[in-house]
Amino acid sequence: MSLAATLRTAVANALGTRFATPCDAAGTFGIFSAFGKRAAALVAVIAATFGAPGSGSSALAAGPLDVRIGFVSPLSGDDANYGRDLENGVQLALDEANAQSLKIGDQTAHFVLVPLDDRADPRLGVQAAATLANQGVNAVVGHFNSGSAIPASRIYESAGIPMISPAATNPVITSQGFANTFMVIANDAQNAGVAGAWAVDMMKAKRVAIVDDRSAFGQGEADVFERTVREHGGNVVAREFAEGPTNDFGPQLAKIKAADVDLLYFGGLARQGAALVKQMKARSMHAQFVGGGGVANADFTQAAGAAGEGAMAWEYGRPLAQLPEGPRFEQAYKSRFGTSVLAYAPFGYDAAWAAIHAMVNAKSAMPDIYRSALKALSFDGVTGRIAFEADGSLKNGTSTLWQVKKGVWVPLMTRGG
Repeated sequence: MSLAATLRTAVANALGTRFATPCDAAGTFGIFSAFGKRAAALVAVIAATFGAPGSGSSALAAGPLDVRIGFVSPLSGDDANYGRDLENGVQLALDEANAQSLKIGDQTAHFVLVPLDDRADPRLGVQAAATLANQGVNAVVGHFNSGSAIPASRIYESAGIPMISPAATNPVITSQGFANTFMVIANDAQNAGVAGAWAVDMMKAKRVAIVDDRSAFGQGEADVFERTVREHGGNVVAREFAEGPTNDFGPQLAKIKAADVDLLYFGGLARQGAALVKQMKARSMHAQFVGGGGVANADFTQAAGAAGEGAMAWEYGRPLAQLPEGPRFEQAYKSRFGTSVLAYAPFGYDAAWAAIHAMVNAKSAMPDIYRSALKALSFDGVTGRIAFEADGSLKNGTSTLWQVKKGVWVPLMTRGG
């Protein structure tokens, strides 16, 4: 089967599955009409230059080897700040690797970033995945949101290209039985599960409300949180959701206030979380706000202002300041990009280095050859120990509880690891 035909089938399968975020297949298949012949030519060039896929043979002399690392994330739209933060983390890893003149086999590797914008839209995420597969990138770091990553993972699996997720955390990503999906971040079963157990066992919450943004990420973590609360004997008295990227939570909060809750869990990102706490404050609600992943960052504190004081959130990983390489990374990031880390840049950095280490260890940038080295990988990254379970999920993931004190997020405790 040709590469174009393989990708066409993969996109059909990917877009045939419905997720919490709408994914319209209309117009997607047109992307293949333009590159069918180019795909066949690409396969011919690869075969002539490198030998059959997975053979490891090469007609090249021991000169520089360009290694293309695909990257997909929202680089425009509402979530672009997260996407740019991630992209910077990946770029920093590639810059450092290039400065070290690393060898892959007998060639000096030159790592090149190939970034694409999916605007956190599953349909655009699938198109981006198909584009990267058509271009024959050596690995992919992405996607940012689970709604995009889940269908895109089918494209990468069909193309045989490893996708290493630095931020998409829905457990479905690595539970599909694929050989090419990996995560360098704890999944929602870890993070939201820890949050649910803590809410009942430590906070002693008696009446719990849940609000999510209806994305595959937000709804996914809210589902895990609710299930865990109930398993620990807790009482969920209200479950509401936002209609799209709204900042008006009036109807939901009216029901929640009437239910007299003492803890409200939010599954979504920082800016909507900030709008939610401001409206809770305006309604004189005293329930403890607890966010899931993607909330404990500067976007939240800036948008929430004084209303954010005392808010809590469970975030993936350990605080950078508490990790051996954390302070060095923060300084290098700020020196390179002129801004501070927002959220997931360290995970993007570790995802890129996971691909780099695997290629160096396998002495090949060809996915069929280095994939086994990636599966067996174990190294100390900026975010902690990076090693994978059999399904590609991160071994021994951690979660940290943060609270806003005097306008700044302060870590309170870390669980897991």
